[in-house]
Amino acid sequence: MVALYIVLALIAAFIAVVLIRTARFKPPAEKGGEPEPVSFDKDGAVAALQELVRCRTVSFYDHSLEDDAEFEKLVNLLPKLYPEVARVCTLIRLPDRGLLYKWEGEEHDEPVILMSHYDVVPVNEEGWTKPPFDAVIEDGVLYGRGCVDTKLTLNGILFAANHLIAQGFKPKKDIYFAFSGGEEVNGLGAVHIVDWFKEQGITPAFVLDEGGAVVEKIFPGVSRPCALIGIAEKGLMNVEFRVSSPGGHSSAPKPHTPIGILSRACVRLENRPFKMRLAGPAAKMFDTLGRYSTFAYRLIFANLWCFGGIINMLAKKSGGEMNAMMRTTVAFTMASGSQAPNVIPPSAAFVANMRLNPHDTIDSAVAYIKKVIKDDTVQITVGKESMNPSVISETDCPAWETIAQAVADTWRGCIVSPYLMVACSDSRHYGRISNRVYRFSAADLTADERSGIHGNDEHIRLDVIYRTVEFFIRLMQKC
Repeated sequence: MVALYIVLALIAAFIAVVLIRTARFKPPAEKGGEPEPVSFDKDGAVAALQELVRCRTVSFYDHSLEDDAEFEKLVNLLPKLYPEVARVCTLIRLPDRGLLYKWEGEEHDEPVILMSHYDVVPVNEEGWTKPPFDAVIEDGVLYGRGCVDTKLTLNGILFAANHLIAQGFKPKKDIYFAFSGGEEVNGLGAVHIVDWFKEQGITPAFVLDEGGAVVEKIFPGVSRPCALIGIAEKGLMNVEFRVSSPGGHSSAPKPHTPIGILSRACVRLENRPFKMRLAGPAAKMFDTLGRYSTFAYRLIFANLWCFGGIINMLAKKSGGEMNAMMRTTVAFTMASGSQAPNVIPPSAAFVANMRLNPHDTIDSAVAYIKKVIKDDTVQITVGKESMNPSVISETDCPAWETIAQAVADTWRGCIVSPYLMVACSDSRHYGRISNRVYRFSAADLTADERSGIHGNDEHIRLDVIYRTVEFFIRLMQKC
């Protein structure tokens, strides 16, 4: 009987701890007051973005396929579209289509760097219902390749600066506009820009590039719009798994062919995903957004010390963005073998695209792969373009507060939260000079608009174009 009472007491204590932690797991008090309204030439902002979209700045890994004249056309358009920027700001052109504007402020230490890229991915024109480079507007929506990724932010930055300069505004700090023309193909434009900052001995107050957005229905139990600002991005590695054999005719195969051996390695790795790491950016996101969830979800998020296994199980089962936030992911994307159906290949290969959690590295990922597949006949080769995860940026600092406040003032009622960017961007290069590198695309995007990025019929609502400019006006006024 005594043992029973002890068990009941322990259960009661456990329930009490869980409920107390849940009760304390609530959002902070929100700041009151209305921000000052922002007004500017909205039609002019849309017209400028249309002109940018009409430049066919398509980048390819095979640079011979690129049209240099279209890239120069865009660069030559900038002084016409943003004359005040051209009048006041100094333009430095760097190799590999790097553009760097300097807007001089009252103080010259710790400047602000605002980034974008002006190249776009190729299009399959047959799949578009609107011409991809005509910048057609229909029913309040602008269609065109790059209208979201990322000529939207390039236009937002330059139109905001042009407006403020015309109003006689001068920033407190120097502001740099850093644009690259090869982000989509991992070009070196951004690398040269960072090299320039490093040579000048410049340490920025913060860097802001593309990344998260204001989105809805992306976190369990949260109904309000969420503004996700990336504070890190995952690493990237392409891994080739190869098996060699004597080959031969398929009429007399050995028990296991190269493709069979590779398939077994693939299944083993998919069945034993990398360890969930609810730390760093993912932990900050859970801690921020979880406080706005419904009670049942708050019960889990406030007590991950005992319910983390549930999150892990659900993430592994469903995959998707939530799972990608918490672990290194492996996606087998390519396969090669024999050129004939009756020939055993002398060599066969699978390729996996992997995105590395900030707590993993290329070396640790390779070690885990070898441990899981347990087969020395499978040769593992890491692609040269692979890269480790970025530096994790600070959030308890004035830089974060400045950006977060500009976001909150522009998208009233949204929840501003850190998150881990699962894609790669030019901003990863800036980790060499700062640990205050943030990723936010300055737009409220629907699921439909997000699906158009790199896809057919890329499009954006005109209202979003306005808010992008408004955000950058607010941000620059705080710099």
